[in-house]
Amino acid sequence: MSNHHKFHYLEFPATDLAAMKDFYGAAFGWKFKDWGDAYVEIQESGVHGGFALATEERGPSNQGALVIIYSDDLVQSEKTVVECGGEISMAPIDFPGGRRFHFLDPSGNELGVWTEVPIQE
Repeated sequence: MSNHHKFHYLEFPATDLAAMKDFYGAAFGWKFKDWGDAYVEIQESGVHGGFALATEERGPSNQGALVIIYSDDLVQSEKTVVECGGEISMAPIDFPGGRRFHFLDPSGNELGVWTEVPIQE
């Protein structure tokens, strides 16, 4: 299968690389590889990605594309995000086929977490 026009890599601006690794490692079990002092590769997250040290040109935001992580247990994921230092920016909501919440990571990036909920007919 070709990778042409498929999502391939996600990169998050980070104000503190160590805090980002601590948070995402504890909250979601991701692994990391450091590439110098300004970049960390994200591993075992389901898609390739990394944390880049924030610059004046590119900093954390909740105004861009929304990255959404899947969870088998949304209640536990929300609890873990908070315990690990994340801030809930949108309480869990229901939508057809699922439920989700949004959070801010230690650098201020906003992400979502969702789970599938069967549609009742």
